[in-house]
Amino acid sequence: MDGSTLHKTATACAEELPGARLEHPFGPDWEVFKVRGKVFLLLTEVPGRPVVILKADPGEAQALRQQNSHVTPGYHMNKKHWITLEGGDGIDERLVGELVTDSYLLVVARLPRAEQPVDPHTYGIGPGVAR
Repeated sequence: MDGSTLHKTATACAEELPGARLEHPFGPDWEVFKVRGKVFLLLTEVPGRPVVILKADPGEAQALRQQNSHVTPGYHMNKKHWITLEGGDGIDERLVGELVTDSYLLVVARLPRAEQPVDPHTYGIGPGVAR
């Protein structure tokens, strides 16, 4: 997947998530998706390369970085809890969609229950589908 497709795929996934809003708090070069005011996805370019920055479970983030050279520690973010994706081999629509949704659910799970737009433990789970 190339960089522009990466941005389009991440944006399309984020726009489908309940309560997600696009903002530009850091200027026009940064697209920031938030849920209830909390960031779960950032899109920008770092020296000419489109990247997607996502929240991730620390163990999963480490495994992803070890398995794929196109997954690196979060750019300008906490390196333990955030990852950066750039386009390349092994980065496909399914992975991007899963990582955007996982990032969103990690943020939603930390919100007070009354503010959660979805149940983070059951969202996206259909009959017979394990998460």
